[in-house]
Amino acid sequence: MFDHVKFGVRDYPKSRAFFVRALEPLGITNVNEWPPDGVELSHPDGNVSLCLFATHETPAHLHLAFVAESRRQVDAFYRAALAAGGTDNGPPGLRPQYHANYYAAFVLDPDGHNIEAVCHERA
Repeated sequence: MFDHVKFGVRDYPKSRAFFVRALEPLGITNVNEWPPDGVELSHPDGNVSLCLFATHETPAHLHLAFVAESRRQVDAFYRAALAAGGTDNGPPGLRPQYHANYYAAFVLDPDGHNIEAVCHERA
């Protein structure tokens, strides 16, 4: 649906470390750096990316949902995101209010953005 999403973060080193570690279980890696304070994250062969950059502005909160290929990937994302300093905003589980197979986990990043990993496949 989009080519890239770019948003500012207040503590660039902390946010960069959070996203790199939290998204690793989903196969998302650092594909480009923009010194001194910018990074692009994507699947190595992907054509959609997430870009972070340092800002002194207080950014509005976002909700970013990343595709997970399996429920195990959702679980791994959740553990990695918490270990990277994220705050629980909804543990892994089914969300039948969205649809019968909506399996997701939600974590707040260092700036309070709601970061989700979701799998739409059956168990």
